[in-house]
Amino acid sequence: MKDFVTPAQMPLRPPAAVMRLRRMGAAFPTRLSFLRTLLRGLAADRATVTRPVWQMDAAGFGHATYQVTLGGYDYTLVAVSTDLPAEMRTDRVIATAWDTTYVLYDGIPDADEIARITAAAPLQEAARFTARDLVLSRANKSVRLFDHVTSALRAGQQPDPQKIRETGYLMRTTAVYGNGKFGIADRGHVADRPYMGGPFMAEMLTVWLIRGFTHDLAEHVGGAKLSRAAKQHLGIGNSTGLGMAPFLVNHPLLLDAWMQVRETAIARVRAVPSLDPDQIARIYALVTRAAQHLAEWHVPDDIAAARIDTMRREWPQFAATLTPEAMTAQRPIDRILSDSAQWSVDTQELIAALMLEPFGDLIDGLTDCMATPFHPALDPAMSCDALKSLIARDWDWACAIDYEDARECAQFWYVSEEKLEPRLGSRHIEEGAERESPLDIARQVKALAHYVPDIDMPVGRFLADHPQHRAATRRVQTLARHPYAEIRDNLISHDCLPIDILRCKLAFFGAAKFDPKSDRWTRITLAQGAPLFDELDNADDWWLPVAPL
Repeated sequence: MKDFVTPAQMPLRPPAAVMRLRRMGAAFPTRLSFLRTLLRGLAADRATVTRPVWQMDAAGFGHATYQVTLGGYDYTLVAVSTDLPAEMRTDRVIATAWDTTYVLYDGIPDADEIARITAAAPLQEAARFTARDLVLSRANKSVRLFDHVTSALRAGQQPDPQKIRETGYLMRTTAVYGNGKFGIADRGHVADRPYMGGPFMAEMLTVWLIRGFTHDLAEHVGGAKLSRAAKQHLGIGNSTGLGMAPFLVNHPLLLDAWMQVRETAIARVRAVPSLDPDQIARIYALVTRAAQHLAEWHVPDDIAAARIDTMRREWPQFAATLTPEAMTAQRPIDRILSDSAQWSVDTQELIAALMLEPFGDLIDGLTDCMATPFHPALDPAMSCDALKSLIARDWDWACAIDYEDARECAQFWYVSEEKLEPRLGSRHIEEGAERESPLDIARQVKALAHYVPDIDMPVGRFLADHPQHRAATRRVQTLARHPYAEIRDNLISHDCLPIDILRCKLAFFGAAKFDPKSDRWTRITLAQGAPLFDELDNADDWWLPVAPL
C-alpha cells in the first residue's frame, strides 16, 4: 500500500478576514456544498429513483411515494398534496397549512405507515412522528409559475422559458426539519451509513426528491411532459428567515469544520503549479457561465441589487485578465486569487468558488471532514494569564467595541413564545431585552477580559467565583483551537445584517439566486440545474446554473 501524501497547499486565508460578516454574506455555492456532495454519492452508488405510489386526482391532490436505495439502505419520500385556499398560503412560520407536505421515511413504508404519514404530514409540528421518520418538510406553490406551466402543457405547448428563468422553481419549501425535531429520528440514526455522514445529507436527499415530485405533479395536472431543459432549470425554492441565523453561532465547531474545509480547498488549488489545456478550457467556460448567471440574477432588494450590479460591472474586467500568458504561468490560480483583491468582496468570493470547480480529484475528499462529533469543552486547568493572552490575540476586535454606545447594542436576539423561533428585537424600542438569548458573544468576551486576572491562577478557580463568565471562557478557548469557529463581528450592533449569516449557511447547502426580502429573510433556489432522477451519470456539472439559450 502506498503512503498517503498530503497535497501541497498555500497558507489558508486568515480567519480575521474570512469570518467577517460582510465576506460571509458574499458566499457562493461550491463543489463542496452539501447538495453537490450528496448527488456525487448518489451517482457513485448508481442509485435509481422509483415512484411506486401515485394516487392523485385530476387536480393534483393526493399522495405519492418515491424510493431510492443509497449505500445499501432504502429511503422513501412520502409526498402529500392538498387543496389549499389562497388566503391560507403563506411562507411565514406562523402558517398552519401548506400546498404540499413531506416525510422522508427510513425504509419502505407499508400501507399502514403510508396512511399514518399522509394523515400526520399536513399537520407538521401539530402531529406526532416516529424514529422511522427522518425528515419533515413542507412547500408552497409558486402559484403564478405553476399555473402558467400547467396551462401551457394543457394547451399542448411548453412553458415560456423567460417565466421559468424569472422564478426558477414550481414550489418553495418553508421548512426542512431534521435531527430529532418533533419526534423524528436524530441525525445519529443515519450518520454512520454510507453517503449520509456529511452535514444535512438526509435533508438534501429530501429536497432533491421533492424537486422531482414538483415536476411530476405539474406534468400530471398539465396532462403532458415538460421538456428536459425546462425541468433541469426548475429547482426547488426555499424561504429562510431568522430561525436559521443562530445555528452558526450555536455550533462553533461545525462552523469551523465547514470553513476549514473550504479554505483548505482554496489553499490546495492555489498551490497547483500549472494548468493543463482541459483545466484552462474549463475555467474559461465557467467564466462565461458566471457572466450569464449574473445577467439572469435580478432581485428587488436595494443592497443585494447594488452588489450584483457591481459584480456584473467587474466580471468582464476580471475575465480580461485571464490571458493565455496568465493561464500558463506558474501557480496561476494563486496569482488570480491574489490579484482578485482589486475587486469587490462579492467578486472575490465568486472567483474563489469558480476556481475550485476543475479540481474535484484534489479537493472533493475534504468533504469527509465537514461533520464533527465534538463539542466545545472548557479547560479549567488553563491559567488565567494564558486566557488573557488568548483574548488579546484573538479577540482584540471584540474588546475594541464600546458596547455602551447605543448603536453597538441596538439589537437583541430572543426566542418567540408563540413559535419557539429565534427573533431579533430593537433594544431601545421594544420590550423583552431582559430575556435576551446569549448571542452577544463579543460583548461577553469583553466583559470576561475586564474581570479575568492576569495571574497564574487556574481558570476553574476564577470561574468558581465568577460563573457568569463560563460561556465566554469556553468560546475563547475553543477559538484558540478552532480558528474559524467565530463570526468576528458584533451580532447585536445596529449594523449587523442577519442576512449575511443566512447566506453563508445556505451557500454551504448549495443555494444560489439569493433573493433577500429584507435583511432578515431571503428566498433562494436549490437544485436548479441539478441532474434529474435519470441523469445521475452527469451529477457534477451544474455550478451556477443558467437558463438554456
